[in-house]
Amino acid sequence: MADLKIRVFKGDGAEPATTVTVPGGVLKVASKLIPKQAASVLQEKGIDLDEIIRLSDDPDARGTLVEVEEHEKSERVVIALE
Repeated sequence: MADLKIRVFKGDGAEPATTVTVPGGVLKVASKLIPKQAASVLQEKGIDLDEIIRLSDDPDARGTLVEVEEHEKSERVVIALE
């Protein structure tokens, strides 16, 4: 099972300002701990957490899944399976 990586980039930075790693082995359990409000925000951004969990079991599904750019905040969020 792949790890879920969430990287937040500020401005034009090439290196992430923040990186969150959720180990694949606990991804299903960790998803149950996400507050409903946070899950709603993910859904609003078009991010289906259940689908990401399903993909983490697929050895062919690796790499960037979603990239969200918040131009007003000069922020970019990259969600990947690695």
